[in-house]
Amino acid sequence: MDTNINSKCLKLKNARIHYLETGHKNSISVLLLHGASFTAHTWQEIGTLDLLTTKGYRAVAIDIPGYGRSQRISVSSSGFLQQILNQLNLNLPILVSPSMSGSYSLPFVINSYNQLGGFVAVSPVGIERFQDALKGIKLPTLAIWGSNDRIIPKEKADLLIELMPNTQKVILTDAGHACYIEKTEEFHEHLIKFLESIDLIKE
Repeated sequence: MDTNINSKCLKLKNARIHYLETGHKNSISVLLLHGASFTAHTWQEIGTLDLLTTKGYRAVAIDIPGYGRSQRISVSSSGFLQQILNQLNLNLPILVSPSMSGSYSLPFVINSYNQLGGFVAVSPVGIERFQDALKGIKLPTLAIWGSNDRIIPKEKADLLIELMPNTQKVILTDAGHACYIEKTEEFHEHLIKFLESIDLIKE
């Protein structure tokens, strides 16, 4: 299915922030960040935005400041995500955060977990750095790693489980750090399963 993916921009402190959006505004939202080698467009290329739309979700993929078509901006990482939620009216979105974007997502989870519906941690950076503050946060979380990840070893998924009691772990066999690129079909399968499990809790 070829869904209607809209390329849009918003202004934050006079900086242009680019994002891709698809799905209905009143659907459950999934907010997708990206790693250092990728952009919002990556989620379009591997079919994640199409898939989420066909499953009835609103999907928003953001170009992190200084990446893709977004300009650099002087705002805290947590403050940046707060502004995104406010401007795009994202109500309890599920936050998907691979790799480098952990420096944005983890501080936001710590400060504002009550504004999220769930968290998909795709071998994000910074777990050890923020471990004291993450301890005891009960946000529904999926920790998903590649078995051959040499950048953020899969043992960090176990650390996340220790810290955040509502976390489930998935290890994708024979995948490296960008496991969602290497094992896209399996990644999508676990992502949708996790999203549907959160829907059941809400009902």
